[in-house]
Amino acid sequence: MDTLDAIRTRRAVKQYDPDHRMPDADLDTILSAGMLAPTAFNIQHWRFVVVTDPALRRQIRAVAWDQAQVTDASVLIVMCADKQAWRKDPARYWADAPQDVQDLMVGLINQYYEGRAQVQQDETMRSCAQAAQTMMLAAASLGYQSCPMDGFDFDAVARLINLPDDHVIAMFVAIGKGTQAARPRASRLTLDQVRVRDRFA
Repeated sequence: MDTLDAIRTRRAVKQYDPDHRMPDADLDTILSAGMLAPTAFNIQHWRFVVVTDPALRRQIRAVAWDQAQVTDASVLIVMCADKQAWRKDPARYWADAPQDVQDLMVGLINQYYEGRAQVQQDETMRSCAQAAQTMMLAAASLGYQSCPMDGFDFDAVARLINLPDDHVIAMFVAIGKGTQAARPRASRLTLDQVRVRDRFA
């Protein structure tokens, strides 16, 4: 599918065929596409918790407003991120670069993140959001439907998936074979309503 077609046709679908099983190759393609999304300093904060245990998915659904896509979609991905990824062997993110570039980037990473808790948190959200959108577009290109989700009890889900203390949950992405078309697209603001030239008035 053409990239712009995938962007135009991707919609949040909430009804899925619970009997559909996604081939591992398709899931790997979707996850690998997400890993190509950009991250600041190439830190790749994201951790993709692919929930396959039916019992666990039922438990998650119970703390996610009983939304059916949690259990019925072929794949449920809990988009998590490591807030401390910047300090965990940062040289590995630049291992294929020349040594002088590695040294420069490691220094810049430490300078940018050290002592800046809000930046550390914000970067995880940006990273996960970009990875999630990339995954949903990859899924669309393979003929799947998807739904980004934040309607759940974050603390309860963190407990259910044993989230490490230095990680954070950004959102869910449910992917599968939709059984109903998305509702008609809601009203969109015009380009003139959202485009700001140079500065706000």
